[in-house]
Amino acid sequence: MKIESVAVVGAGTMGNGIAHVCALAGLQVILVDADPDALKGALARIGGNMSRQVAKGRLDAAGRERALARIQGDGSLAGAAAADLVIEAVPEVAELKGRIFRELDALAPAHAILASNTSSISITGIAARTERPERVIGMHFMNPVPVMRLVEIVRGLRTSSATVAAVVGLARALGKTPVEARDFPGFVSNRILMPMINEAVFALMEGVADAESIDAVMTLGMNHPMGPLALADLIGLDTCLNILEVLHREIGDDRYRPCPLLRQHVAAGWLGRKTGRGFHSYRPRTG
Repeated sequence: MKIESVAVVGAGTMGNGIAHVCALAGLQVILVDADPDALKGALARIGGNMSRQVAKGRLDAAGRERALARIQGDGSLAGAAAADLVIEAVPEVAELKGRIFRELDALAPAHAILASNTSSISITGIAARTERPERVIGMHFMNPVPVMRLVEIVRGLRTSSATVAAVVGLARALGKTPVEARDFPGFVSNRILMPMINEAVFALMEGVADAESIDAVMTLGMNHPMGPLALADLIGLDTCLNILEVLHREIGDDRYRPCPLLRQHVAAGWLGRKTGRGFHSYRPRTG
């Protein structure tokens, strides 16, 4: 199956990054979000990020304009009605994703593949909300999408080999490296990453060290490019909490029990970079 048009549902950090790389690869892109301000902001961020690529010599100005012309915003899921592939990139809440997939199943063309950017939720369960489970797949991009090369490809119990082949081919066309994982809570990436982040939060809560020191141990001592608390702030503490809750509930092992300090930060609205404060403080975004 040849994929020429993509609808991305959700104009947040992941959604606008996915739209960005798809447009640069020559695909027609519909970016869908019910919030007009979120949609406007996402389109502006894509333009700004492409401008930075031009400034760094990774993209020419004409290429930027061509890519931006391929992206259209839409405030309704009906915008997915002509897409060959729909990639859902909404918050990590199972019921929300299930509801969207039911609607997409009714709206998208019969041949369309429905993909989820979920980082922990069962693809088999999401697919069961549709009448096309063989064409439902996980396509887990990493943040920031334009920079990170990995795409975790997750085959549900009923996902067809043709669907896997089409999505793997698309990931390569986007300049990404696809890696297949089983449909198991957290897949590979978050099964390993989230316990590390959670343990770092426990170390902070228990006063083992402050946030800067914990991150310095992992960057300077373990050669990680970013400390676990700074990475949690980048991902979003609400997203980290949602993923850990999925892992704890689905696997049933207390090693995935979310740290109380993580819950407190989320309850306080300290979600990381996007709110200006998480385990570290950040200057508010301007413009």
